[in-house]
Amino acid sequence: MKHPETGSFPARLRGPARPWLSLTLLLLPTAVVAVDMNVLFLTLPDLTTDLDASATEQLWIVDVYGLVVGVLAVAAGAIGDRIGRRRLLLAGCAGFLSASLLAAFSPSVEALLVARILQGVAGATLMPSTLALIGDLFEDPTGRARAIGTWAACQFAFASFGPAVGGVLLHWFWWGSVFLLAVPVCVVVLVLGRRLLPESRPSGDDTSCVDALSAGLLIGALVGLFTAIKAVIPGTALPWPVAVAVLALAGGSAAAFSVRQRRMPVPFLDLALLRRPVIAASVISLAMVAVVLAGTGFWVTQTLQTVVALDPLRAAIAFMPMGLGIAAGTLLAPLFANRVPAARLVPLGLAVAAVGALALLAAAPDRLLVPMLVAITVTAFGCGPLFAFGTHRVVSGAPRAAAGRAAALAETSNHLGSAVGLALVGTVASTTFLLALQGTAAEPGPGVTTMADAAPSATDPAAHAAVGVAAAEALHAVGLLGAVVLLGCAALDVAVQRRERAYARLRGTPDPSRR
Repeated sequence: MKHPETGSFPARLRGPARPWLSLTLLLLPTAVVAVDMNVLFLTLPDLTTDLDASATEQLWIVDVYGLVVGVLAVAAGAIGDRIGRRRLLLAGCAGFLSASLLAAFSPSVEALLVARILQGVAGATLMPSTLALIGDLFEDPTGRARAIGTWAACQFAFASFGPAVGGVLLHWFWWGSVFLLAVPVCVVVLVLGRRLLPESRPSGDDTSCVDALSAGLLIGALVGLFTAIKAVIPGTALPWPVAVAVLALAGGSAAAFSVRQRRMPVPFLDLALLRRPVIAASVISLAMVAVVLAGTGFWVTQTLQTVVALDPLRAAIAFMPMGLGIAAGTLLAPLFANRVPAARLVPLGLAVAAVGALALLAAAPDRLLVPMLVAITVTAFGCGPLFAFGTHRVVSGAPRAAAGRAAALAETSNHLGSAVGLALVGTVASTTFLLALQGTAAEPGPGVTTMADAAPSATDPAAHAAVGVAAAEALHAVGLLGAVVLLGCAALDVAVQRRERAYARLRGTPDPSRR
């Protein structure tokens, strides 16, 4: 195997095909962890019926996985830098396999929540490990950039395919079957990992710190933020004074976390990696784009099932353009970069994505399906260049010894962005939808906080028409919010690239936008 110190493979394992064969194996856990982010979107109605889950429990079942992955990926990157990335990857596969079995056969909401948390813990070890191992496998910058682009396309496309995968499986099996996809994948990685993957760890004394208190403060801040966001939804059981107190607690936890990171010799979250503007802009953009895609995807899938009244299989087919759009945009971005520099292609793509988000403004009570399909396709495609080049910017801009932490930072931004998107965009859409129903024939009763609760009760024509109007207004809100966020990311990227070009002129170095 590859020697952990010298980084060389035995002669019988060398050759141009070896790194790409190893990359293929690394893409398997990447795909599974990404799919599980959104796989429950189309299974929520059946899951809710079987487990008698409340609206709040539904949101946490969907959210908690991404929240745990996003926070603990930071610690996992540090652990991988210390004990070895292959070792951590294989341990994570074993844990993910076990947690997936628990989730598939959960008899209650509480058991499912515990299983989703355990999935998140295991999933947090897989994503930064795979990305850091790619940096070890591909020493040539061009090959590494292609490999990271392939990894990014796999991750983001499969995350968008998650709802479609769940819908297809639900057509043939029960809702728990969506978790069993991980079992054969993890078995393959466990069997072949030691043969095809190198062990690696940084040399020297630059070891990472795994700080449980920092992780707890970050989780506390995010849980408080999510709880406060969801309290905005009309009809929630959380009183406003409690929501304000929770938000204050979240702010205090965030402040304590920031202070602790500045005082630690080796921080839990290496904020020093964000001192370079290009890395900071890439991390922020990856997080914000994840907010838009995850939130839009969640609301579109709910609308397809509850208002357009598609069964899970048809809804899965209708949602596939989002995954196809991300895959196409990410894989075609390097080809486009032959004509347009990547530094300009990324903001241009984000502008195209914003136009796609605005397509939701064309939604009308009797015309919901086509605007949704156009919006998710164009938005996903426009985000492709960022996915292709943003992750590589983060990893390549960090020191080699901190590759795991840089990978974790990129991964954290994606997963936390997705979790925030489900909470924030879902709250905006749900609030708009429920407020639009006030005073209509479909006015929701006490305790109704989601579209899934309100729409099925609208059986008479007047109520059904009111639900259509409310659904269109909610899509308008989602589209406007998404367009504003995407244009903001594009403006940030342009500003950072201008600053980089100005510094390049002062130093007399080549213009980075031409690379």
